[in-house]
Amino acid sequence: MSLAGETNASAQAGANSVNWLRLLPWGLAVVLLAILPFVFGSGAGLTVLNQMAITIIFALAYNMLLGQGGMLSFGHAVYMGLGGFFCVHLMNRVEFDGLWLPLPLLPLFGGLFGLLFAVIVGSFSTRRAGTVFAMISLGVGELIAACSIIIVAFFGGEEGVSADRTMGPALLGIDFSSQKEVYYLSACWLLISAAAMYLYSRTPVGRMANAVRDNEERAEFLGYSQRKVRFMSFCASGFFAGIAGALFAINFEILTEENLNLATSGSVLLITFLGGVGFFVGPIIGAIVFTLLQTVLSLFTEIWQLYLGILFVMTVMFFPFGLTGLIAIHFRPYQLGKLGTLIIPYALIAGPALGFALGSACVMEILFHARHAALGDETMTLLGVSFNSHSPAPLLLAVAVAGLSVWALRKLLPAFKDAWDEANHAGDAS
Repeated sequence: MSLAGETNASAQAGANSVNWLRLLPWGLAVVLLAILPFVFGSGAGLTVLNQMAITIIFALAYNMLLGQGGMLSFGHAVYMGLGGFFCVHLMNRVEFDGLWLPLPLLPLFGGLFGLLFAVIVGSFSTRRAGTVFAMISLGVGELIAACSIIIVAFFGGEEGVSADRTMGPALLGIDFSSQKEVYYLSACWLLISAAAMYLYSRTPVGRMANAVRDNEERAEFLGYSQRKVRFMSFCASGFFAGIAGALFAINFEILTEENLNLATSGSVLLITFLGGVGFFVGPIIGAIVFTLLQTVLSLFTEIWQLYLGILFVMTVMFFPFGLTGLIAIHFRPYQLGKLGTLIIPYALIAGPALGFALGSACVMEILFHARHAALGDETMTLLGVSFNSHSPAPLLLAVAVAGLSVWALRKLLPAFKDAWDEANHAGDAS
């Protein structure tokens, strides 16, 4: 009995340690979100952080469809946009009609409106998966985008609908007039939404969504309706997309047709693939990278979207599991204790890879400036160096750097491949 008691106690202690380890990332996330405003305290920095939080919620909601349920949607921005438009009208009712509604509760109503429309669309779109579902989502997205121009009473036409978030009742003396207050509101809803979506993925319905994604016929044989499973995932995704739309309305105080058109739906698809489909943290990483490229890189170059497209194509071609999958493949060398053997190979190819990236970027920047610069404007500054973009010398130098870098990469890649194979080999570490 004593030995059994000690065994049970040790097992209980092990289970408690595992539970604490599972809660550790969430605790770190709380601390990180709490201190970020003190690191990026400027108004522009807080705006980027708010946009990042909104994009993360939207990408996680989309991943419930694509990553967990295997449903490729080309019109998921509809549910985010409709939730945002509904919340803008609610804010106007608070301002002009005296409706009592604290601002922190507004995302809940945006989520419910997104859920309502997801129930309507999901009732017929989730009958089939694959191409049929994708085409229906595309049609619904284009339909709502067209209605946003026609139905002016709700969508405001081309000008959109605006509101003032500060006109609502103050909560604990907070009127959300500053960006920092809006950030903490967005951060709280980010944590709530992310935790709820993670818990949903651990429920039987969430796990059956994975089963339907992998083999819908086998799921049917087990007694589960693939349509009902897809419908529930679709509705849950629409709810959280509506929350993201409400936070967008609170942060920017305006909604337009751009918030629910095909371009926004394509952006969230790009974000999810970039971060890694199938990983819960994939959309988070993708949203952070995309927001930084959109806000920071766009300050330095007008063709930032070209670089984003190249990054997306390279990710799909060479790293189909996204940036998260690129990190995950290093887990086996870490388990084998051989991760350190990759430091020198990575360092050797880092120089040529960086040279190729910079050389190619310089070629594109020079060509763009030479083609689109104003008449007489022949001087451009790149990497802190000013030169004549119409002269062939800078272009030839950039081409030479990119070409030499490619040659060096081709020489170094065989050795890198051997080092990678050795690091993943289960033999003894050398």
